[in-house]
Amino acid sequence: MFLENVVVDSADPGRLGRFWERALGATTLTDEPEGYETRLAVEDGPVLDLCFQRVEHPSSAAPRLHLDLFGGPDRDAVVERLLALGASHADIGQGDVPWVVLADPEGHPFCVLEARPAYRDTGPVAAIPVLGGDPERVAAFWSELSGWQRYDGVEPVSLRHPSGRGLVLEFFPEDEPKRDKNGMHLDLRLEAVDDRDAVFARVEELGARRLEHDWGDLPWTSFTDPAGNEFCILPASTT
Repeated sequence: MFLENVVVDSADPGRLGRFWERALGATTLTDEPEGYETRLAVEDGPVLDLCFQRVEHPSSAAPRLHLDLFGGPDRDAVVERLLALGASHADIGQGDVPWVVLADPEGHPFCVLEARPAYRDTGPVAAIPVLGGDPERVAAFWSELSGWQRYDGVEPVSLRHPSGRGLVLEFFPEDEPKRDKNGMHLDLRLEAVDDRDAVFARVEELGARRLEHDWGDLPWTSFTDPAGNEFCILPASTT
């Protein structure tokens, strides 16, 4: 399998997708009423698609996944550009920190980070922090599924694409239990050579659980990881 999508629940996918596309310099893939997709490619590194899907009632719970953007030495200029695009300042109890917390047009919080050596060659998204469970166990789970490798980042456990480029996945414990469906999740896609049933059995052996839902007949299969965070496994591409 490989990591393909970052999926965000949205009340207005087009509006939100266009904001993030301009913010990150990504490229439009799909612009439809029920979903907006834009591609973020890092030279000689991973290609990830940001997918904004329409949901009737997006979660208002504190996010367990969010985007950390690369600000670097020009962080303040990056912040001003994002504000001009439609972001707003946000207070999530961060206190006095060296990064800036903003919210996108639908209120999803994200951070703009100061310069850090760990975020060289990331592109516009420096990291995706993932909360919940035992960071070592959850990181090991995601490493086996995605092929991303342990990385000496700035957080307790980090993973990065084997190229050493692109964003960093960072894993944190969480004090409070999960109370609602995540508003952001990750998608993996099977390779053509993968045995679907064998992969699903291995995923469950590693601590995932099949997610029961009433969302209709879908071409992908939904799970939760060992920390209870939702993710999907997409069928192998036919093209």
